Formats: sequence, C-alpha cells, structure tokens
Amino acid sequence: MSEIGDKIQAKCLAFGDRVIKLNDYLLKQAANAKPGYTIVKGKRVYEKTIPVYLQSVANLCNQLLRSGTSIGANNAEATNAISKTDYRSKSFIALKEARESLYWIELLHRNDYIDDKQYQSIYADCEELVKILVTRCKKINEELDAK
Repeated sequence: MSEIGDKIQAKCLAFGDRVIKLNDYLLKQAANAKPGYTIVKGKRVYEKTIPVYLQSVANLCNQLLRSGTSIGANNAEATNAISKTDYRSKSFIALKEARESLYWIELLHRNDYIDDKQYQSIYADCEELVKILVTRCKKINEELDAK
C-alpha cells in the first residue's frame, strides 16, 4: 500500500473506531434510560427482546455501525484489487458507505440521540472521508477514461 493509501486506511479505521464507540455509548445510554422489565403479578419480569423504546436507537446505531465500518473494509479491498476496474468499484463502494454514514449520523442528531457537539465532531470526520474518497474516485475515473 502507498503512503497515501496507508493514511486513508488509518482515517477509515479511526472513523470505524469512533462509530463502534458511539454505538456502544448510545445503546448503554438508551438501556439506562428506562428499566428493561415489566411487572407481571407484582413481580419484575425482564424482557428478553429489545424493548420498544430501544428499537429506534438500536436500528439507527446498527445501520451506522454497518456503513461506518464498511468504509474501511471496502477501502482495504480496493487496495488489494485485482484490476483497476475492481479498484474503482471498491473505492466507489467505500464512498457510498461514507455518504450513507452521513445520513445515519444526521438521523441520530435530528432525533436527539446525539447532541450538537457529538454530531459536529463525528459528522466532520465522516465528511473528511467523503472528500478524500471523492477525490480518489475522480482520479480513478480520469485515469480509466484516459485509456
């Protein structure tokens, strides 16, 4: 991998780490917000499924976890591509996953699961990845179009 490729992969990994930590944090916050049990015949019965009040945040977190960690996985695949066309394909998939991550981050913020400070920080990190990947994808297209 090139020095630039190493730096891009390091950014992808750092973003993936942030997404994993945010996921864990949000699920812990949600789980602590309300008790996970119901009262049946005067006794506490703990729920074995995700309670309704956790389903939204759990689903949003899962979507962000999948797309946010997929950026680095697809970038790693791109660096080991078997052809320029494969390299382009994996690079564009990494870009699509980064843009999808922006969407999930926005939804988490709009629904008050993350505050303004958390939102601005992780959104900025993801936007930086998008810009890097857009630049790389444009360069790949130019190279392939020139042939």
